[in-house]
Amino acid sequence: MGHYNIHEVKAQLSALIQKVMLGEEIIIAKDNKPVAKLVPLHPIQGQRKPGSAKGLVWTAPDFDAPLDEFKDYSR
Repeated sequence: MGHYNIHEVKAQLSALIQKVMLGEEIIIAKDNKPVAKLVPLHPIQGQRKPGSAKGLVWTAPDFDAPLDEFKDYSR
C-alpha cells in the first residue's frame, strides 16, 4: 500500500491509477495525515444468464391451496 501526499497525487495521478488498476491500494495524505484511499473496483464476476436456475426450483402443486387454519376466512 503506497502513501502519497496530495501534491504527489496531482503530479502522478495517471501512474497511481495504473497501480490501482493492478490491485494496489493508495493512501492519500494531507500534511502527512491519511485522508483518503484509492482502491480498485472489482467488476461483477461473470455475466448473469436468464434461465440458469432452470430445474433447480420446484413448486408444489398445492402451493396456493388454503391452509386449514384459515378455512373460516375463505369463501
